[in-house]
Parts: sequence; C-alpha cells; structure tokens
Amino acid sequence: MAPNDTAASPNIAPGVTTPDGRTIGDEILNVEDVSLAFGGVKALSNVSFNVFEGEVRAIIGPNGAGKSSMLNCINGFYKPTEGTITFKGQSHAAMETYEAANQGIARTFQNIALFRGMTTLDNIMTGRNLQMKTNFIMQALYYGPAVKEELENREVVERVIDFLEIESIRKTVVGRLPYGLQKRVELARALASEPDMLLLDEPMAGMNHEEKEDMCRYILDVNDEFGTTIVLIEHDMSVVMDISDRVVVLDYGQKIADGTPDEVRGNQRVIDAYLGVQHD
Repeated sequence: MAPNDTAASPNIAPGVTTPDGRTIGDEILNVEDVSLAFGGVKALSNVSFNVFEGEVRAIIGPNGAGKSSMLNCINGFYKPTEGTITFKGQSHAAMETYEAANQGIARTFQNIALFRGMTTLDNIMTGRNLQMKTNFIMQALYYGPAVKEELENREVVERVIDFLEIESIRKTVVGRLPYGLQKRVELARALASEPDMLLLDEPMAGMNHEEKEDMCRYILDVNDEFGTTIVLIEHDMSVVMDISDRVVVLDYGQKIADGTPDEVRGNQRVIDAYLGVQHD
C-alpha cells in the first residue's frame, strides 16, 4: 500500500455496517500533506490520512515516529508547517486549541494532565467549561441563571461518572488515586465535553492487564453507545488489532502504511520498522 494512499479499505467505508453492528458514517477528519518542523528537525513529513465518523482509528509506530505530534496538530496544540486539516467540512492550516474544543474535539494525554489537588467530580466538571455561558460573577456567587446552568452541567457529569463506573471515587482527591483510575478520570473529563471526536494518547500506558481490559471496554462502549469517533495512539499491538477499524503507521514522521489491522499486520514495511522489533 502506498505510504500516502488515503483511500479507505474496502472493509471500512461510509455506510458500511461493522461485524459488531456499528454503522460507519461519512468522513469527519481529513489530514492532507501535513508536515511539522521544529527548527531543522522534521517531526512530520507530508502525512495524509482520513477518519470516518463512528470508527476507531489507531495511529501506531516506534517511539519518535510523530504520533503525538500528529494529535497535537489535529487539536491545535501544534501548528503544521505545511498541509491542511479538515474537520467536519471545515479546513484550516492551523487553529487554536479552544477552537478545536468548540468544534467537538476532546483530548487525553500520554502523561496524565489532571488537577491533582481537586476531587474526581471537580476535575470532570472542568470538561464542561465551554458549556458554561453565565458570567464569572454569577458563577462565583452561584446566583440566578448560574444555578440552573450548574445543575444541568452536573447532570451530564454524573451520567459520565455512572457510565465509567467511578461513583465510589467521585469525592476523592485525584492525587490519591491509583494510576489506572486517574486515567479513567481523564477519560471522563474528556467525555464530559460531549465530543464528536476523541483523541486518546496512549490511554493504556503503564496499566496492568486487568486495567487495560477495562479501558478497552470503556473505549468501545464510548464508541458504540455515544457514537464518538475515536483516534488513539497505543503501543500494545494486541489492543490495537482487537479494537481498531483501521490503522495508520508512522515511522520517522512519514506514513508507511494505512489499512485494516490485518492489512497492516502483514505489511512488510511495518514489520521491518515496528512489528518485527521488540519494544518495551
């Protein structure tokens, strides 16, 4: 498969119903010839791929391949040097992170980015900030429309807490939680914004086998029950091959393969660059 061939696999295309009963929608994201450089170092070089609404799309590759840089370009944290990114029909060379959030893109991070001194509930409530329309004074005084708005947003957060089965830790300070639960709280905060597309940067890094199984189940449930499009980076190949509809492979900032898990697993360039090498 050509490195920059963005055509969908014949098994995954708009209107196709997957074996587990999900229907793949139209293209929601298109990354076209995106490059990113830091001084003389090129993190990404003419990378192109697309994502369909409702699919689980994985990005894999060795350390330093440019995977996190790509997510950072999609959600506006980095500004591509070249190329365009189209999300829900709107094309841009670069945008701010708040614009990405307003358009329906949410993100979790490889290194947990929670407020460690705040409770689980308060951390998840920060995911509703963009939905808060009343002014700061009303919110601070808990007065007038701010009361109704707070209750409405709290209902959304409580549904997310129930969904991810973290009721028992809702009032626990996040810094006291074990690593696996902190990862789940970060997922909950992202879900609280009710995104159309969720970017997950190594959501299972550092987890034991049981925690990985739980996280896989939650990711698939989010995709199935909410219809949320998932784009994830993950090093555990058994996870990637089990839950992904399509996989794009990066190596030294370039795309070397794109297709279904079976197609990627059998691609010799991927085997040589990544799958054939033992990684920690």
